[in-house]
Amino acid sequence: MKTKLKTETKIVAGIEYQLPKVYLLQETGIGTAEFAARTCYDSFNKSENESVKYTEAQILIGNVPDTDRLNDIEHSDLLNDLAWTYFHHSILEHAVLTYAIKGTSRGVLQEHARHRIQAISVQSTRYTMSPIINAFVACMPLCDKETFESILAKLDFLVLENDAKYLEISQIWDKLWLQVNEIGEEEFLKLALSKPNLEKYHTTGFTAKPEELFFELQNGKAKRNVGDNFKWLVTDNWKVDMVVTFNLRSLKNYFTLRDNGAAYWQIQELAKAMKAVTPKKYLDLIVKDK
Repeated sequence: MKTKLKTETKIVAGIEYQLPKVYLLQETGIGTAEFAARTCYDSFNKSENESVKYTEAQILIGNVPDTDRLNDIEHSDLLNDLAWTYFHHSILEHAVLTYAIKGTSRGVLQEHARHRIQAISVQSTRYTMSPIINAFVACMPLCDKETFESILAKLDFLVLENDAKYLEISQIWDKLWLQVNEIGEEEFLKLALSKPNLEKYHTTGFTAKPEELFFELQNGKAKRNVGDNFKWLVTDNWKVDMVVTFNLRSLKNYFTLRDNGAAYWQIQELAKAMKAVTPKKYLDLIVKDK
């Protein structure tokens, strides 16, 4: 888990949530999309963008095109006509954008997955759950729920704030105790800890303060794939980071559906944040009345 980013919050139905942060990682530009359109119509000589004409001329004489120059254009009359007059949106698929999304929820991830045409890479719970399990193990000998809640509140792994956050953390504590009671403490520890950390626990677990034991476990060897045994803890309020890549046609569909009052409010907020970092040259082709 990471240090909490400074973020805005929103209260919905009495519950306070953190809002996501979005950063644009990559943009291909729109020059390639115009070049594709000009290829369809063999109309390179009609382009108002000299770089489009130049690129075609270089290709005709066998030179490698200057892709940076081609995609440095800020506007295309042809793309605008195809997007808004003729609705020839397949051309927009040649422009691609990638966003880093920090701190959305698993609930939003479920909504996001319904958009078929995207590349999406998501923070894995199986590899990132060790701090939560280590906190429980460290507090288990003294049944110290208060320290457990204090540690987890600092881990910033939920989109919730205030009382709602502590309620969710309390439920995680209860769920983990249920698991201990079902399979026994030793079996639970084998699922929770790597062999070096298990030895450390048996050596100091009943003598160290929970905070100290948590620190030792955190700095020890993490158990690989620890989250596989504890995924049942994860709720829609669990925070995730992800990287998503859309072509411009798919992004148009995403903004139309998700920056919309009928959409789930959390994904509305994400769509707005994505739109806010999307350069104007792309929005001009996919969003009316910006």
